[in-house]
Amino acid sequence: MKLKEYRARRDFEKTPEPRPSQRRTGRPLAFVVQKHSSRRLHYDLRLELDGVMKSWAVPRGPTLNPAIRRLAVAVEDHPLDYREFEGVIPQGSYGAGAVIIWDRGSYHHPASEDRAETEKRMRAGLKKGHITFILDGEKLHGEFALIKTKFSEKSWLLLKARDRAARSTDVLRANRSVASHKTLEGVLQASPEGGAGVRQVRLREGIERGGVKDAPKVPMPHDVKPMLATLVKEPFDDPDWLFEVKWDGYRAIAEVRDKSVSFYTRNATSLERKFPEIVESLKKLDFEAILDGEVVVVDDKGRPDFQMLQDYRKNRAGHLLYYVFDILYLDNHDLTQMPLVKRKELLKRILPKDPRIRLSGFVRKTGKAFFRAAKRQGLEGIMSKRAESTYQAGKRSREWLKVKVVPTREAVIAGFTAPRGSRKKFGALVLGAYQGKELVYIGHVGSGFDARLLDEIHAKLAPIVRKTSPFKTEPETNEPVTWAKPSLVGEVGFHGWTDSGVMRQPVFLRLRPDKRVREVTRQAE
Repeated sequence: MKLKEYRARRDFEKTPEPRPSQRRTGRPLAFVVQKHSSRRLHYDLRLELDGVMKSWAVPRGPTLNPAIRRLAVAVEDHPLDYREFEGVIPQGSYGAGAVIIWDRGSYHHPASEDRAETEKRMRAGLKKGHITFILDGEKLHGEFALIKTKFSEKSWLLLKARDRAARSTDVLRANRSVASHKTLEGVLQASPEGGAGVRQVRLREGIERGGVKDAPKVPMPHDVKPMLATLVKEPFDDPDWLFEVKWDGYRAIAEVRDKSVSFYTRNATSLERKFPEIVESLKKLDFEAILDGEVVVVDDKGRPDFQMLQDYRKNRAGHLLYYVFDILYLDNHDLTQMPLVKRKELLKRILPKDPRIRLSGFVRKTGKAFFRAAKRQGLEGIMSKRAESTYQAGKRSREWLKVKVVPTREAVIAGFTAPRGSRKKFGALVLGAYQGKELVYIGHVGSGFDARLLDEIHAKLAPIVRKTSPFKTEPETNEPVTWAKPSLVGEVGFHGWTDSGVMRQPVFLRLRPDKRVREVTRQAE
C-alpha cells in the first residue's frame, strides 16, 4: 500500500504534517524543495508521480552549477499535500524540526511536456536508476538528473545539466520560503514548539551560508598563537578594509569543545580561574570553536578601563565582557584561510546573545571618521584589517594594522632610582627593550604614578632586586639606581623618540602582566 512507510513513522495526533492521501494535482506535474532543520540541516526534493511525492533528502542542497554533484538519499514517498507543508515538527516526532517551502513549481521530462508521457518516462527511469527532468520553479530552473550510485539502493546523485539556466553562484543563499518568505529561524520563532531550535538553526544556517562546508576538515588545534597587528601612525579610508575598536584589555583565545573550555592569553597563560564567569558563558555554546577576542571591563558608558580589569577580582567594579572579533575553527573545520569578512559574517550569525560574550562590530571604508569617533569616546584606538585577509596565527602582519589615539609601547622595567622630595618608594623606573638577545636602554619614566601604583610596583620590584645592571651598556641616570631582574613589563605613553633612541616625555600608564619581557623589542609594535 502506498504511503505505508510514511504513515508508520508518524503520530498524526502530535505532528502537524498532512495525513496520507492519494490524489492527483492538476496539470502539469508538481515539484517542491523543502528546507528541513531536523537532526541535520538538509533539503528534501519531491517530485509528483503516480499520486504521491517521490522524495530524496539532499544534505548539501541543490545547485545550479553543473560542475557540482550532490548526494541525494531516497526516502519514503510523501502525500501530495506535503508539498504545501511548512511549519515545525515537534520534539519527539520523526523528523523533528522546522520546515519551509524553499522552492516549488512544475516539472516535465526533457523529451515531452505531456503529463502522461513524463510519468511514463519517469517510471522507466526510476527502474533504470537514471531519471532526467526539467524544473520550472522560482529558484530552480532547467534540466536536472538523478542517477543511482553503486554504493546503496538509496544513494543517488543530483546533477545540473549545462544549459542556459546553469549558474556558478550559490542558489542556497536565497534562504527564505517562497510561500511565507520566512527563514527557518523565522518559522521557529513564530511557533510555540520552536524556541529550543532557534540557536541550532542559526548555527546551521551560518555554516551553510558562510562557506564552512568547503573549509578543510582537521582536528581542533591547541595553544593557538594569535595573529598580531602592526602599529601605524595614521588612520585611513579604504573600501577594502574593515575598522573596529581597539579594545583595552587582555587578548584571549577560547577553545570550546564538548562543553569544556580552554581560555588563555597570547602567551598561553590560563584565564580560566581569573575569569570563570566568561568560561561558564563559553560552555553554553552549541558548537565547537576557536574564538579570538579581548577580555575587557567597561564602565556604565561602555568604555573599557584597564585598571578596572586588573582589579576586577578584588572589587568587581564595572562590567566584565569577552568581545569576540574572530573565529578560527568551527565544528571540525579550519577557517583560517577563509576571508576575514566571511569569518565575521559567520560570527554574527552563530554567536548567541549572552551578557558576558559580545560580538565586536566593525565599519567599512571610513577609517578616519571611525578613528575620530574613537578619540572622542576616550578609546585606546582602532584596528584596521583587510577584508580579504586570512588568519596568520602567531605572525605580525601588515594586513592587520593598529592606530593608537596616544602613542604607547611596552617597556621592560630594569630598575628604579631613589625618590626625591616628597615622593615615596622610588623616583623613576629605568626602562629597556630587547635588541636581539641584548637589553638596551630606551628611557626612564617618573610621571604617571599615584600612591597606589607606587606601592604596587615597588612591592613587585623588591623581590627581584639585583646588584648588577641588566644592560650591557649601563645608562646614565640623575639619581642612584637599584637594578632589578628584567621580568616586569609596563606600558608607557610617549611623544616620539630622540636621535639617541630614548622616549620623549614618557608617562607610565600601567603594568602589563599579560606581556612577556622577550616580546618587548626595539621595533615598533
